Amino acid sequence: MGIHDNNHITVNGVFGGDMDMSALPLGSKNKYKRMDSELTDGDDDSHHHHQLEDRRKTTRKFVLACAIFASLNNVLLGYDVGVMSGAILFIHQDLNITEVQEEILVGILSIVSIFGSLAGGRVSDAIGRKWAMGLAAVIFQAGAAVMAAAPSFEILMIGRILAGIGIGFGVMIAPVYIAEISPTVARGSLTSFPEIFINIGILLGYVSNYAFSGLPAHINWRIMLVVGIVPSVLIAFALFVIPESPRWLVVQNRVEEARSVLLKTNENDAEVEERLAEIQLAAGNTTDAQNHEDKPVWRELLSPSPALRRMLLTGFGIQCYQQVTGIDATVYYSPEIFKAAGMQGESKLLAATVAVGVTKTVFILVATFLIDKVGRKPLLYASTIGMTACLFTVAISLSLLGHGSLGIALAILSICGNVAFFSVGMGPVCWVLTSEIFPIRFRAQASALGAVGNRVCSGLVAMSFLSVSRAITVAGTFFLFSAISATSVAFVYMIVPETKGKSLEQIEKMFEKGYESQGGEVQLGDAERLMQKQ
Repeated sequence: MGIHDNNHITVNGVFGGDMDMSALPLGSKNKYKRMDSELTDGDDDSHHHHQLEDRRKTTRKFVLACAIFASLNNVLLGYDVGVMSGAILFIHQDLNITEVQEEILVGILSIVSIFGSLAGGRVSDAIGRKWAMGLAAVIFQAGAAVMAAAPSFEILMIGRILAGIGIGFGVMIAPVYIAEISPTVARGSLTSFPEIFINIGILLGYVSNYAFSGLPAHINWRIMLVVGIVPSVLIAFALFVIPESPRWLVVQNRVEEARSVLLKTNENDAEVEERLAEIQLAAGNTTDAQNHEDKPVWRELLSPSPALRRMLLTGFGIQCYQQVTGIDATVYYSPEIFKAAGMQGESKLLAATVAVGVTKTVFILVATFLIDKVGRKPLLYASTIGMTACLFTVAISLSLLGHGSLGIALAILSICGNVAFFSVGMGPVCWVLTSEIFPIRFRAQASALGAVGNRVCSGLVAMSFLSVSRAITVAGTFFLFSAISATSVAFVYMIVPETKGKSLEQIEKMFEKGYESQGGEVQLGDAERLMQKQ
């Protein structure tokens, strides 16, 4: 039987013979084609999803590596703070220095680092963030070498001055670099890395004290100090791994290089172009933002606009509060504090300081996980209130409980509690805020100004702690610290804005509108952007 029409071919037999698929009706043929097309589309979607996931993982690893390498300079500051608390005991014996010389030796690093921070802003604007970090490491290495070989107090001071300049450079630049290279959703966590590495350095310094304390007094402190060169050697390797800040590249009109860096640090191309447009607008590279070209940065900082004044008050204020609450005195002079509580024996004193270092390091990791989830202000509230309570408790234990075992235990617990609350909030959030609130034009030099306030307060506290303690007792000094810490709670409430989830350019606009415009539309816009990415 043969059937011929437009939709069928001849079929020989009903059950027998060969049947080709083309013998089926046209509608059925299209149905099979659609099923095959859907399977192909599904494979394409799956492949695209895997590509996006691979890029996301690669981007996160790359940004994490950049943050780690950029933070290595901060290990130097932490190590110096930690190691000097024990080394000073043996320097005192070996070089026969006075108590006043001891205070100067400890505090001079913070004072001198002011000049490093001030120069760091200008230098990083001129040669780039990356190479400024390299210069900081070189200067610190020179200072550490001089200190380790110092035959006298005067030569030791020269080494401390060099080390202080290098540390001032590094401390100021690292948070700025990380903030400029990080994606918005992870900026808080990544920008807290410098504070993590400061704490790691402090812990390593404490461990170094304990490990080398058994050596002769004329050699052990020298080994303690020279070990601090090791992290700065790693920075030389880091310079060949990390890229330059994309925001600095845009300011230098190297837009294609900036795009190349953003492609490595952001998860999709659309976000790269969006960020690049925002950076260009903020940097004044577009026709809509050519309004600050001829006016020097420092002149604008000295006579700021209302928005810039709010930024400076927030950044400078939070940096000063970080130090005037006595954290460096607690870390530098923890052996002296434990002595005042009744603890005896150098090994016991140094072991107790190791406990302080471990506590400080563990809790900074807690802050890293929470800062982009909970926000900056809640962590600052918890930190300042907790520090106030712990500082008050230290004062009570030293003044009322005498030298008994209860007083010693409470003093150790309170000191550990103080550094724990500091590490949860005031420690990392201070540097995060300072690095993200200023416009790109002012960021490096305004951050340097904040670092200057931080280092001045640190130096004043470190250089006066022993003298003030002799005048009003150690307990009286901690009553003073607790009162200052109580005022920091009010400062956070009235002055500090919440910056979680905002791009650096959105934060700038928030300050321009005033503190009353911190919520609502801007946060909703960020939430919508995040939902679109997901």
